[in-house]
Amino acid sequence: MAFTRRRLLHGGALIAAAPAIKVLTGASSIESAHAQIASTGLKWRHGLSLFGDVKYPEGFKHFDYVNPDAPKGGMVRQIALGTFDNFNMVVSGVKGSIAGAVGLIYEPLTLPSLDEVSTEYGALAESVSYPDDFSFVTYRLRAEAKWHDGKPVTPDDVIFSLNAFKTHHPFYAAYYRHVTRVEKSGERDVTFTFDAPGNRELPQIVGQLVVLPKHWWEGADAAGKRRDISATTLEPPLGSGAYRIKDFEAARSVTLERVKDYWGRDLNFNVGRNNFDELRYEYFRDSTVALEAFKGGQVDWRMENVAKNWATAYDFPAVKDGRVILEEFPNRSSGMMQAFAPNVRRDKFKDARVRRALNFAFDFETMNQQLFFGQYKRIASYFEGTELASSGLPEGRELEILETVRAEIPAEVFTTPYSNPVGGNSDAVRNNLREGMKLLKEAGYEVRGGKQVDSKTGAPFEIELLSEDPSFERVLLSYKPSLERMGITVSIRTIDPTQYENRLRSWDFDMVVASWAESLSPGNEQREFWGSHAADMPGSRNVVGIKNPAIDKLIERVIFTKDRADLVAATKALDRVLLHHHYVVPQWSYSKVRTARWDRFGRPAEMPEYGLSAFPALWWYDAGKAAKVGNRS
Repeated sequence: MAFTRRRLLHGGALIAAAPAIKVLTGASSIESAHAQIASTGLKWRHGLSLFGDVKYPEGFKHFDYVNPDAPKGGMVRQIALGTFDNFNMVVSGVKGSIAGAVGLIYEPLTLPSLDEVSTEYGALAESVSYPDDFSFVTYRLRAEAKWHDGKPVTPDDVIFSLNAFKTHHPFYAAYYRHVTRVEKSGERDVTFTFDAPGNRELPQIVGQLVVLPKHWWEGADAAGKRRDISATTLEPPLGSGAYRIKDFEAARSVTLERVKDYWGRDLNFNVGRNNFDELRYEYFRDSTVALEAFKGGQVDWRMENVAKNWATAYDFPAVKDGRVILEEFPNRSSGMMQAFAPNVRRDKFKDARVRRALNFAFDFETMNQQLFFGQYKRIASYFEGTELASSGLPEGRELEILETVRAEIPAEVFTTPYSNPVGGNSDAVRNNLREGMKLLKEAGYEVRGGKQVDSKTGAPFEIELLSEDPSFERVLLSYKPSLERMGITVSIRTIDPTQYENRLRSWDFDMVVASWAESLSPGNEQREFWGSHAADMPGSRNVVGIKNPAIDKLIERVIFTKDRADLVAATKALDRVLLHHHYVVPQWSYSKVRTARWDRFGRPAEMPEYGLSAFPALWWYDAGKAAKVGNRS
């Protein structure tokens, strides 16, 4: 389950509409669902955990990691990079920070606990029930759950939302494709039926559904025009959550205000949360301008992902006198694969020896010192930073799993631990380039006139490195000379985000920089990352274009595990096979989240283990600190 609720808001192209889920609302359906629950002795639960029991008992007062007495009030201003033209989360165009902002106006069926692994508690839903084989799940909505117009949240809203996302959003079409039927099975009950038993993650996946107001979307706007769930809109939508959109300036800023009569204000899952009266998002097209805006006091909080900035850009007076606080928060909740990703749909990248040669051309160690001030670690796993990362040679249960696909995977999986080439000095770099050229020759290339060409056709080996981020050009420019020393013709092209998205959706690229965030409990999303079905699906996260039957089998093994130990073993097996196919050139990772803030805020004394900075959800405006810092710009 690699996606937090915000990660689920993945932009993508519109694709052919997925078949609508079968909707049943008649009395026979209701009786059938109730009879099934009664006959199997299913119990209603207040929370869900992928493996094991939940930490918090029914009726708990609040999460341990919150400050239940946190004051309410104040405003926080945050940076958002890019622009926006849409508030409809169902269609493409809502992504990045605006997705996070719009998401805060809605309440999902469940909310994650930040001090447990893969555990959720009821939000819109007060309880949940499912059988031992996970073939269906029933959620019971809270009687008090209301939209901001005062109307109740109903099973019809849930049904409408699931069908809308599956029909009009490519990511959700894949993510929820195993839900074959959704039905109103009681006055406040909604039942999701799955295409097969045994997938323990599906009850939680549907619990993460963002629930939309059917009556609002099927109504008319102030001008009398009927709303369209398949179209973009800048009309502030109706929500059910702790915040609503107060005002906005298209492409420049969005301000959310806390809903004073929010129905869930005093419920246990919200105690100590949602403490700011206003959340303001300021949009910047350039990250350098955004940094200067922070330094000038125009925004209050910043997450820094550029190592050079962290090392050199925060020496201004407000840091030195303590008005700006720099703080790193450990990332214990997720892993990451970030890499140069070649498009294996193109013939020149189909041979694993070619892809391995591209890794030999990457001198990470020199780049780390020259560009990143030595802050990063080289990635050596698709699940880097977690217990799920493979290492050494397979053994025990992991080896047993790999034996089931031995004939379909590289023999090196069993004999050679995966490792990246190591550079950092002239001798190591020369040796690596020599190994890379040897691999290219084995794959059918030869050097003519200093250029690598296909030995049969004479076609030159050319790579276009495609990017949407100008700040990343220095990385591409550092990689380019090494590839050229092997005789590869390299061009770098940076285009605007819209063009980039369109080329990505149509798989019109040679190589891009891609990243895949991984949770501590991977599952169904692996199909979309690496599965054959997703390779040709526009807008999917299978950027590389992997179509490999053995990997498909290992993904299913991950999804249908029975316990935590089995999940760890199956994930390590999948990781190992992905690595030994050399689909990507791994880049680097950092185990902490870098943040900078003007010292106007308070936070819980003990931060949640899996919450990163948990900003702004668990923080609050501290008037005393703010007075010392001074007025905002």
